[in-house]
Amino acid sequence: MRRAAVVAALARVAEGGPGPGFGPGGSGCGARLLLPPGRARPSDHTGWGEAVAATARALLSGGLVAVPTDTVYGVACLAQDTGAVQSIYRLKGRDGGKPLAICLGDVENIHRYCQVNVPHELLQDLLPGPVTLVLKRSEELNKDLNPFTSLVGVRIPDHSFVRDVARACSGPLALTSANFSSQASTLTVSEFQDLWPHLSLIIDGGPIGDVQSPECRLGSTVVDLSVPGKFSIIRPGCALTSTVEILRQKYGLIPGSS
Repeated sequence: MRRAAVVAALARVAEGGPGPGFGPGGSGCGARLLLPPGRARPSDHTGWGEAVAATARALLSGGLVAVPTDTVYGVACLAQDTGAVQSIYRLKGRDGGKPLAICLGDVENIHRYCQVNVPHELLQDLLPGPVTLVLKRSEELNKDLNPFTSLVGVRIPDHSFVRDVARACSGPLALTSANFSSQASTLTVSEFQDLWPHLSLIIDGGPIGDVQSPECRLGSTVVDLSVPGKFSIIRPGCALTSTVEILRQKYGLIPGSS
């Protein structure tokens, strides 16, 4: 989109209205906004802050937003908004027994929503990064989010945009991959076009990794740290070797049953 079109779309989203059509046949519920190349926050790009504000506004209005992360594209909503969480399950056709992860802007915020029984330095060694840490949830987290388990996965992606959005929302985001359940993870926005009409906003950060490489679609490494002194790999993901090395060699954790 050209700059003028981006600004117009941002204005419509900020006002709570729909952006231009972008779905199949020109239909759609939200705007598609392009980010500058790269994952780092471009300090000289005024559109960055506008895009963050528009995304936060869409989320605070109960919407679902597609965002780039450090691994694959994701769909996010406010984790504390029960209606929005239910919308994600309907959107993906997802089994209600499969949990959603939460996404935070900073490592320090993990202690607010989780019961942490590992050193804070361990959290800092793994996050931000392509890892999901499964911990015991705190009472402050929405009880309607994954009500069937006392655990929750936590993501802090190594991607400045989604972290800025989480900070702007002042609360956790519920985050899942931008695809229908059982389908492959997506590395470009065009790969999840079927979801477009059901989203309030799409943030296009360009291709994530090598779209021809199956390894780039593995998603984050998911590791359970809820049992003191142990770790269990739930999903190998894209950062298995480095994650296990940190947990075993630096912190002395031992493998447990997954």
